[in-house]
Amino acid sequence: MNEQLMHFLWKFRKFGFNELYSTNGELIRVVSTGIHNGNAGPDFFNARIEIGGQLWAGNVEIHIKASDWYLHGHEKDKNYQNVILHVVWEDDVEVFSANNRLIPAFEIRKYVSCSALTNYKKLMSAKKQFINCEDSISDINPLLRHRWSERLYFERLQHKTKKIEKELQLNNNDWDDIVFSSLIRNFGFKINADSFASIAGAIPYGVIRKVKASRQSFEALLFGMAGLLDAGLPDAYFIALRDQYAFLKNKFNLSNESVVAPSFFRLRPNNFPTIRLSQFCSLYSNEEHLFSKVIELNSMEACYKLFHAVASSYWDSHYTFGKKSALKRKKKTTRSFIDLIVINTVIPVKFKYAQYTGASFDEEIISMIGALKPEDNSIITGFRQSGIDVSSAFGSQSLLHLYNNYCSKNKCLQCEIGNKLINE
Repeated sequence: MNEQLMHFLWKFRKFGFNELYSTNGELIRVVSTGIHNGNAGPDFFNARIEIGGQLWAGNVEIHIKASDWYLHGHEKDKNYQNVILHVVWEDDVEVFSANNRLIPAFEIRKYVSCSALTNYKKLMSAKKQFINCEDSISDINPLLRHRWSERLYFERLQHKTKKIEKELQLNNNDWDDIVFSSLIRNFGFKINADSFASIAGAIPYGVIRKVKASRQSFEALLFGMAGLLDAGLPDAYFIALRDQYAFLKNKFNLSNESVVAPSFFRLRPNNFPTIRLSQFCSLYSNEEHLFSKVIELNSMEACYKLFHAVASSYWDSHYTFGKKSALKRKKKTTRSFIDLIVINTVIPVKFKYAQYTGASFDEEIISMIGALKPEDNSIITGFRQSGIDVSSAFGSQSLLHLYNNYCSKNKCLQCEIGNKLINE
């Protein structure tokens, strides 16, 4: 037995509907189990329970053994003074609150549903290669899976937009700055995301506003802050950028000491930081009021048009400074790259701005994410092999959140699918 399972048994009333009694013989009637608390303090808030004919309103604490109350020091903690019932698996000792009040105990093991325990043990002890329910997840009603997928996707969005919330507090609600920092981070992909974000963090956005109109000056600024202009190369374009960066660094009193150096390792040439930074500069130099245009986006075709960016002509024949490539061609942002920008920047920004202004954006989000192809990685492959069809980025994003926040942490009791399997 574990407390996570006991929380599940209490929350979903898996203790039968017959007469219930406290360990001292008082009749118990559970009007409301309360609100599950995932933070510090009692496990369930605002429960309503009739004990011995008296209706009580307060909190419920859950332990495997009643003596855990003292092990955790609750008898000294005023946050536990309003506990009205102690739900335990084994009542091995009487417990008292900080104000010396005896707290009634309910020994749930005497009433628990045997089928729920059996199904839980079966689920958690299954021999698995991927997830606990890999042999049964495809049997779950598709409507339930879709409803759970929607909730998972919006959970993922809420998680992504927490960073936006913090940045808004720091930049006085400057949404242009939000779009800039989010976009540059995502132009760095996973490998250079932190590096590109550190570049944005080292340059006040007021400086960006002044410099971005000049494509070459903007490239000089970003390349210089990234430390890509530190070498001494006999390359005319490199020298021009280096000199321009020296001027801008002095003019705006900039420092790149906090910037994380970008990596070229394990990257395809088209994803080299040099190419991505140049494309980013192209986007920002060509577009005025980018934030407003992001908010107005309502179709993928509009996204592909807005985020179509071409690296400057120097990069037609280069991937790194001073070294010509054999093949000369334009380095453009691809549709698959723009799909990632939509997933990781456009939708989170539009979602958070809708919350900020009190607008509704949910249906548009589902439509936009549903029009994108799903990601292809080992996690999505695992779900496909378990019989789950993944036809769009809506599905893949939901499943990534499911795996990373529930499956991999054995949180089957907090999962709609796990709940269904245990309740059968």
